[in-house]
Amino acid sequence: MPRHRLSRSRDFDAVYRHGRSVSTRYLVLYWFAREDDGEGARLGLAVPKAVGTAIVRNRIKRRLKEIFYARSEELPQNQDYVVVVRPGLAEAAESRGFDWLTERVEEILGKAAA
Repeated sequence: MPRHRLSRSRDFDAVYRHGRSVSTRYLVLYWFAREDDGEGARLGLAVPKAVGTAIVRNRIKRRLKEIFYARSEELPQNQDYVVVVRPGLAEAAESRGFDWLTERVEEILGKAAA
C-alpha cells in the first residue's frame, strides 16, 4: 500500500497550504482534494520528536496507518490526508489500548466529514 502514502514534502505542503483542518486533543487532520482521482485516498503522517523516541513514534505510525487503511474505502478517493500527532497520544494509546486509538481516529474523520 505504499502508493496510498504521501511521501514528498511538496505533497505535504499542498495539503497544509490549500487543505482544511480539524483538531482534537491528540490529533490534527488536514485534508485536500486532488485533481487526479486515480490513486485513492492517500495518507501522510507527521509525528514530531516531542511525541517520543523513534521506537514510540514508529509504533504510533504503524498503528495509525493500520486504522486509516482499514477505513480507506469509506473515505473520498480523491483526497490527501495528513495526520499530525500531538504529544501525549503515545502514552494515552499505550495505557488505553488500540480500540481507544481507533476511536480517536474515527472522531477526527467524523469531524472532517461534517
